[in-house]
Amino acid sequence: MDSDAANARKPINHTPKVAVTRQLMPSVEARMAELFETTLNENDTPLTRDELIAAMLNCDVLVPAVTDQIDAGMIAAAGDSLKLIASFGAGTEHIDLKAAAARGIKVTNTPGVFTDDTADIALCGIIGVPRRIREGVELVRSGQWTGWAPSGMLGRKLGDKVLGIVGMGRIGQAVAHRARAFGLEIAYHNRKPLPDAVEKMLGAHFVETLDALVAEADILTLHSPLTEATRGMIDERRIGLMKPGSSIINTARGELIEQEALIAALQSGHLAGAGLDVYPEEPKVDPRLIRHPNVMTLPHIGSATAEGREASGEKVIANIRFWMDGHRPPDQVLDALV
Repeated sequence: MDSDAANARKPINHTPKVAVTRQLMPSVEARMAELFETTLNENDTPLTRDELIAAMLNCDVLVPAVTDQIDAGMIAAAGDSLKLIASFGAGTEHIDLKAAAARGIKVTNTPGVFTDDTADIALCGIIGVPRRIREGVELVRSGQWTGWAPSGMLGRKLGDKVLGIVGMGRIGQAVAHRARAFGLEIAYHNRKPLPDAVEKMLGAHFVETLDALVAEADILTLHSPLTEATRGMIDERRIGLMKPGSSIINTARGELIEQEALIAALQSGHLAGAGLDVYPEEPKVDPRLIRHPNVMTLPHIGSATAEGREASGEKVIANIRFWMDGHRPPDQVLDALV
């Protein structure tokens, strides 16, 4: 039986009940209300674990955000009517995919729509940390700036520096494409090398090991998914391999970096700075990161454009409609298991 046939089923014969856990773009919520029996989160307060379970007991489709942790116990407690988790966002590590598959619950995400937006924010750090942008802004706002000086606020130029990209998927490639315009040399580490033609187009060269990449990079930018293999991969040992005065940019997942090791390297001066849009315990941000003069601390805004959030919502709707009609949703995750 081919995969399309295996995934096909009869259309559902009722308007599905859809529970949305966070506020989405108004146009998306309006369209959902037209198409489905939709329960919205009117005040955008994150649902507790018990509230998520209650929602999962009374819906056909759950629309969670990437900050909603959907574990095996919650999936086991879900009602029999729950057949689709149509997640808003590209990441899926917040959902126990194996537990969902075991119960015959399909999972979808919204890949691709935030590629450019996230790459743009990564570039903010790639440019801003070496040029000490945060420190400069605070100097002016504090009223302590005494004017231009030949030796004032000296940063590091970007041209001819090595940008090390960890993870060369859509976002990593979009970052490489942008970074070339600033004269950066592009090195990357990935599970496997890109095709020669893509490497040539991006002006990038493959580095066999992560250790070798971190040692080569002047600026290291992270674009890997969070898995057990990547959790804490930028640890004390690897940070120690980095060049003195280098910097780290992270717009992927906070758990990719051992935070204590990062803070120690920043405080010692081994790292010149960091650009962070994600943190291990969001929305908590360690005060030592906030206090450091050359750490750009952003509030997880890599995907925060009106256009991207609307496109993501439209993908959620499309996935639900395909499922309603008995077809394989276009963004179904772990197809072989469901």
